[in-house]
Amino acid sequence: MIPDYSTFAANAEAVLAQIAAACERSGRDSAEVSLLAVTKTHGAWAPEFAARFGLASVGENRVQEAVDKKALVDAPLRWELIGHLQSNKARLAAAHFDRVQSVDSGKLLQKLNTAADAAGRKLAVLLQINAGHDPAKFGADLDAAPALLEVALSLPHLQVDGLMTIAPLSGDPAVAQRTFANLRSCRDALRAQFGVPLDTLSMGMTGDLDAAIAAGSTQVRVGTALFGHRPPAPPS
Repeated sequence: MIPDYSTFAANAEAVLAQIAAACERSGRDSAEVSLLAVTKTHGAWAPEFAARFGLASVGENRVQEAVDKKALVDAPLRWELIGHLQSNKARLAAAHFDRVQSVDSGKLLQKLNTAADAAGRKLAVLLQINAGHDPAKFGADLDAAPALLEVALSLPHLQVDGLMTIAPLSGDPAVAQRTFANLRSCRDALRAQFGVPLDTLSMGMTGDLDAAIAAGSTQVRVGTALFGHRPPAPPS
């Protein structure tokens, strides 16, 4: 069921207020934290609502779903891929997304670099790090992050904006807190080692964005609190 726009706008105001309150508690400026509206499995109405409200970016999990949806949306939005990317979809992703957040291997970096070259562009990426040591999550191990960044920085058609992680599902808030602290520490170490800013830390979702902001998140990815519960994803 598609909500009316006023419901979405009220939800968005509430999420922005939550972000602002979390920033205030952490002594941060709320302008440092952007909201990525996660529109995956929702129809074209979801990115249209996000754009109408004034949000700058939307996040999608599946390449083809996003390509089909994007064709229906006439709005100035940045499209970011936050779901796992198979290397055989790299060319399509490089052509249609403004940033790919889920880059977790040297092979995928190479494929995206080649695809960005073919598309005549420089593609922004985030390196996905499994900072929570969760076997159910994608992402490079923390100790593999330096080698992965070294490869990324050597590729001329990629721009490495920072890091991304997803906290393990857990009823213990300390698990998310530890995951986000790990990613922040990883970023700080990589900054010192490679002399690159890595300004973007994409971490925190509807249920754990407060902990993410306290740990230094610069982008939270929110779907349910904005759009309601998602319908089942279509088959791959």
